[in-house]
Amino acid sequence: MLTLSTPLIELHHHGLPRIGKKTSESLAVEIAAITAQANPYKSTVEDLLHYLPMRYEDRSNLARIADLQDGVMASVEVKVRVGGIVPLKGGRLKMYEFIATDGEGQVRAFWWNQVFLNRVFTRGSRVVLYGQWKWNRYKNFFEVENPEYEPLADEDDDELDVIHTARRVPVYRKLGDFRTRQLRSIFHHVLTNLPETFAESLPADVVERNALLGRDAALRNAHFPADDAPVDDYNQMKSAAHRRLIFEELFWLTFAIGLRRLERVKEPKGELIEITDRVREAVRRILPFTPTNAQKRAIKEIVADMTGDEPMNRLLQGDVGSGKTIVAVQAMVISVENGYQAALMAPTEILAEQHARNFKKWLVETRYRVELLLGSTKAREKREIQEALKSGEIDIVVGTHALIQEAVEFHKLGLAVIDEQHRFGVMQRAAIRQLGQNPDVLVVTATPIPRSLAMTVYGDLEVSIIDELPPGRTPVKTFVRGDDRREKIYEFIRQQLQAGRQAYVVYPIIEESEKLDLRNATEMYEHLRRDVFTEFQVGLLHGKMKSAEKEEVMKAFSANETQILVATTVIEVGVDVPNASVMLIEHAERFGLSQLHQLRGRVGRGAAESYCILLAQFSKTKEAKERLKIMEETTDGFKIAEKDLEIRGPGEVMGTRQSGLPEFRVANIVRDQKILEVAKREANYLLTERANTAETAKLIQHVRSQPRFGLANVG
Repeated sequence: MLTLSTPLIELHHHGLPRIGKKTSESLAVEIAAITAQANPYKSTVEDLLHYLPMRYEDRSNLARIADLQDGVMASVEVKVRVGGIVPLKGGRLKMYEFIATDGEGQVRAFWWNQVFLNRVFTRGSRVVLYGQWKWNRYKNFFEVENPEYEPLADEDDDELDVIHTARRVPVYRKLGDFRTRQLRSIFHHVLTNLPETFAESLPADVVERNALLGRDAALRNAHFPADDAPVDDYNQMKSAAHRRLIFEELFWLTFAIGLRRLERVKEPKGELIEITDRVREAVRRILPFTPTNAQKRAIKEIVADMTGDEPMNRLLQGDVGSGKTIVAVQAMVISVENGYQAALMAPTEILAEQHARNFKKWLVETRYRVELLLGSTKAREKREIQEALKSGEIDIVVGTHALIQEAVEFHKLGLAVIDEQHRFGVMQRAAIRQLGQNPDVLVVTATPIPRSLAMTVYGDLEVSIIDELPPGRTPVKTFVRGDDRREKIYEFIRQQLQAGRQAYVVYPIIEESEKLDLRNATEMYEHLRRDVFTEFQVGLLHGKMKSAEKEEVMKAFSANETQILVATTVIEVGVDVPNASVMLIEHAERFGLSQLHQLRGRVGRGAAESYCILLAQFSKTKEAKERLKIMEETTDGFKIAEKDLEIRGPGEVMGTRQSGLPEFRVANIVRDQKILEVAKREANYLLTERANTAETAKLIQHVRSQPRFGLANVG
């Protein structure tokens, strides 16, 4: 019998029309790819049913040609009269077009560089076209450019009236070689042959309390809406069917995260941390300035965690320049004063080096031994540091992944600080915890995280926010400019340099075109050095340089021995040169907004007025121009992050593919934030108020059995 758990690879055994062995295998492979399932043999019918339509068309009431209006999106069923390939000037582009009729009027449809359509549309073939119709006043008929199309079968096709026309019709994104019509057929046959009702996956009272559709009705209606269903609700993912599927996905995610949080709380801690007068005095001694109220609030929350019975799991979040690092150092001093060691793990060597420099400067009056451990540290020195960590001679170690990848053993690790956490995977975060006896963990991020994303990516952490800048920090003025202003921009930078200031010129390096990007950055460096700023010293910094070279370049820039630093995004976080007052970002349209905000945070760190100039190529997209305008309008990192999340999605903003957050199948955490909050409330209720019931035990067992909820077992 066909069930939701039937492997797709076996679908052809169930006698479904037109679903043979090859189709079953192809479906299993394609669904495995989009669900991050490593083994296609494990893809199931349920996985397939979560591949939802991208939109819905009301073909119960297709538009007639006579009713079309200029500029309006509409579906029209027509019969092809005549079509062919049209070569265009220069010969590089070709166009396929046809003239078609619905028996009353005629229309023209055309596609650029899709000459294969000449074989798809023969004279007399019927097709549904969907697109934006425009009136051609010279030829007196409507036409449509690059429309979506669906060829209709012959009149004797028994499926035609059932699923492809005369109803609300689901339209699917192409899946491998499967086009929308074939997918619609597959879904129809699968749903028809499944048992009448699917077993409910959510607790009955949760379904009832939230007035949710049953699982069976939700999956069936999401693919084939009822004849009276409002198409707009379905297209906006607001239907009752979509709401149920979104709720279910967010419920399981927040339940898994809540479970991880509870299990961490149960873990015993080593000896307790105490705050004595001696500890307070040690913390006061290292402060280079009077802390802001926000910093005081954050350290108070951190101290409360550190002196508690369970290990601290806290996220310290603050905008660029808000002084998070000094708060982290205060926590490290508290740990060391209580006889523990402390470690800070940074995402890049350049940032780790800078942290080590600052720590040594702030802690110069103390007896603490601070060391730096990198992947590039020489073998002999590395061995010495590892031995000193094991014996307890080192109090504070700063490093990169080398801290968890090398043979590192601590004498007594009490606090692990993880800087820019989203660069590290969940498994790596778990690995650093295992270096000590459940040490306190403080995650520090300069990337403002929208609340909806923090609830999922950092759902297992308590959150402290530093939302105020130290006195003396002036907001950076931001300007978006096109390439035609380049000479004026160079002249402005020259004036800043003549006034004793310094400047960054940043180039994007995108993985897919890394070699070309690096060459462009290097060529720009040579051009600026030889042709533009000949009277000043220009430095170059990029990720492919050796650690010693990077250190040398940064030292020269910090000491104002070089006035301009041409760099790739290795300077995105943490680099601190108060004298730099100009940030010029080349090809700004290629960066995410949060990344631009981080880069902008490298200037405005001193008392001088600072500027960020976003140089963009607008010839490609209007969207890029509108997106960059946000940078001119606000310096609020949280507003920028919300917008970035809206535009690029969670995977891009947070690198969530690396940080253990499963890909969403139906939900969108920007659009569905209200549902997310309700789902989280329900999950927390079951894990706390109903923790000891058989029902909750069953839910926990389900989460543990799902590979995509593997994050529930980490830590």
